[in-house]
Amino acid sequence: MLARMLVRYWMGEREVWRVVRGPSEADEAARHGSRERTALVKEQTRIRNQIRGWLATCGATLPRSQTATWWTRIETWCGTALPVPLQDRLARAEARRQLLAEQIAALNALQRAAVAAAPADSARARLVRLKGVAATSAATLLEEGLVWRNFQNRRQVGGILGFTPTPHQSGDVVRDRGISRAGIAPLQAISIQLAWNWIRWQPSSALAQWFEQRFAHGGPRARRIGIVAVARRLLILLWRVATTGVIPAGAQLKPV
Repeated sequence: MLARMLVRYWMGEREVWRVVRGPSEADEAARHGSRERTALVKEQTRIRNQIRGWLATCGATLPRSQTATWWTRIETWCGTALPVPLQDRLARAEARRQLLAEQIAALNALQRAAVAAAPADSARARLVRLKGVAATSAATLLEEGLVWRNFQNRRQVGGILGFTPTPHQSGDVVRDRGISRAGIAPLQAISIQLAWNWIRWQPSSALAQWFEQRFAHGGPRARRIGIVAVARRLLILLWRVATTGVIPAGAQLKPV
């Protein structure tokens, strides 16, 4: 059956099945950069939260200014120094956090270098020209397939992102089960971040004004729902920017 369907597809029946566009070896290797950075940032946040929790058990808080050996100057709720075992553990955790910060900075430098070396008409250069789109965001979008997947229309772009409604119908019972989380997780995370950045840095754009008119005054829940809709629309707009160079309506570019 599969062989017959394959023959029918190559004879011109394009609706027999949907073809998955897999990445090349170079595209697959390039995905490690942004995914490694995401993992490092999560690990850095986890360690910071652990440090806050350890300090909270002694009635202390993490200081804003964290100079060398800052844990030796922290006092407990009764004015005494932190226990020595806790200080030792904080020292080791701080060493891990500093190593993560150095690795994240190195990856950020690589992404900025890639932007600087990109030709003016490349997808990366087109994306970072927009306000609200940084080198990290552009790298994640491109490495997750905004260009190499060769989307044919906006439905395919929205399909790879997900964030679709999941209605439930059973007899006379009809209810909405919320928004589906099916999709590429790194692409979904960066799309939500880009959506909030777009509302902040592109207030005069047509998409930001649509969000303000429809969701901004409806409370926190309406804003959370609206930002998902903005993320889906924005990804389509950024796909057009990357592939054709068409600037979204009302969008502003960064000064040269």
